[in-house]
Amino acid sequence: MRAGGICGDSRKRADERKRDPRANGEMEQNMPLRFQNRSAASPPAVAAHGAQAPDDARSLRALRVLDHLARAQHPPTLAQLAQRLEMPKSTLMRLLAAMQRAGYAAATPTENGFVPGPQATALALSTLRASAFTRACRAVLAQLVGKLGETCNLTAPDGDQVVYMERVETAEPLRLFFAVGSHVPMHCTASGKLFLASMNRLERGRVLARLPLTRNTPRTLTDPARLEAELERLAARGIGIDNEEFVRGMSAVAVPVRDAQDRVVAAVACHAPTARLMLDDLLRAVPVLQGAAQSMSEVLAQHQPGG
Repeated sequence: MRAGGICGDSRKRADERKRDPRANGEMEQNMPLRFQNRSAASPPAVAAHGAQAPDDARSLRALRVLDHLARAQHPPTLAQLAQRLEMPKSTLMRLLAAMQRAGYAAATPTENGFVPGPQATALALSTLRASAFTRACRAVLAQLVGKLGETCNLTAPDGDQVVYMERVETAEPLRLFFAVGSHVPMHCTASGKLFLASMNRLERGRVLARLPLTRNTPRTLTDPARLEAELERLAARGIGIDNEEFVRGMSAVAVPVRDAQDRVVAAVACHAPTARLMLDDLLRAVPVLQGAAQSMSEVLAQHQPGG
């Protein structure tokens, strides 16, 4: 009786499933749905909400931090980064420590802020050198060297220093060589003084307060008040100059490269030994440098993401 009852119950449930289309239909709909949601065309999180999956978000944390550091006008603190990136401070501390060990982030000596590290700069330079961007920049600089006969550079601010992004050398045997990726001080170079002069007074004051105003030559301005007065004069002229302040016997002039928002993002600079050209000679070439800077701005605009 028990066995027969069990068999009878089983037949009864089977008959009920046949009469109820939802039983098999729900299974048939749900099984393929789970696999369809894993397809490349419609990832679950992106398809449903346009957001990143949790695993993806975790793996991209370091890139988000590096991107924010690279775009920040002032070195952000741990608290500021945690707030802006919506990341727990404890997680962010561990991440920044790992990035510092690997050279992708660096802590500023004052203000407890963070900036991109040397490895981040090297990665950016390697990326740019391998692209059409580099060829376009070098073409602008090569044309400029052809007109001026002296070494010309594309420089950019990198933390509290200046980095050489690209350069084309003069054919003259007497020249000053700096490899692409080299860093030089801000307070005594034409590009560095241009970047300082382009800042508002509050930002400039903060930078000058933490810069070591090292004396490289007898002409280096190491007094903050005198340097500030010089930067005000350069801001009015819209250029940067180095009158043998970085290397004895070398002078330089720099003009700004601006982005679509009219911000100074880089500089085109020319330097020459005073045995061939004095500072006044380079100053007469400012209109030519400004023409090259405009061409460089167009190159930057063409190679922006989505440009």
